[in-house]
Amino acid sequence: MKKEINATGQACPKPVIMTKKELDNINEGMITTIVDNEAAKDNVSKLAKSLGYEYEVDAKSDNEYHITITKGDKEEIEKKSDKVTKGNSKDVTIVFASDTMGKGSEQLGKILIKSFIYTLTEATPYPSTLIFYNGGVHLTCEGSEVLEDLKELEAKGVEIISCGTCLDYYEIQDKLQVGEISNMYTIYERLKNASNTVNIG
Repeated sequence: MKKEINATGQACPKPVIMTKKELDNINEGMITTIVDNEAAKDNVSKLAKSLGYEYEVDAKSDNEYHITITKGDKEEIEKKSDKVTKGNSKDVTIVFASDTMGKGSEQLGKILIKSFIYTLTEATPYPSTLIFYNGGVHLTCEGSEVLEDLKELEAKGVEIISCGTCLDYYEIQDKLQVGEISNMYTIYERLKNASNTVNIG
């Protein structure tokens, strides 16, 4: 089975949601999603990767990308996309909605968030995912005092994702220094599938 999805002109996370719906509707086959910007291309590609599906990206031009995803044997796909963490990782997602911790003194809040993230590097098991949105995205960008600790966590296998809409809002997408730019669909999936979620901010 082959199907084509025209997601041009659709804002994040619509191309990802459209693609996921079509993938859910088939047992096997190929789906090609057409998008008109690099962010959408990256987000659809990340969806395929997270599900364990093979995919290819064909850049027709600077504003036309075709992402072809192949959905094959279900058991093999589940093996590839198995999210059970092992060893030094635990299926816990920590959400940072601000670049400070708690309410009250902003200066104290910055000290606390720095201390908290440092503690994450010293305590095992590590969380599986760190999500940064709203003001929290400043922590993953140039000038952040916790960048080295976040890079250390990433090197140890912790997934670090920052909300692309938030980075755009603060006009700091080009200053991202650690982790990946993500979309609201992926953030929702991580929150939905996590065994435990901790909110900081």
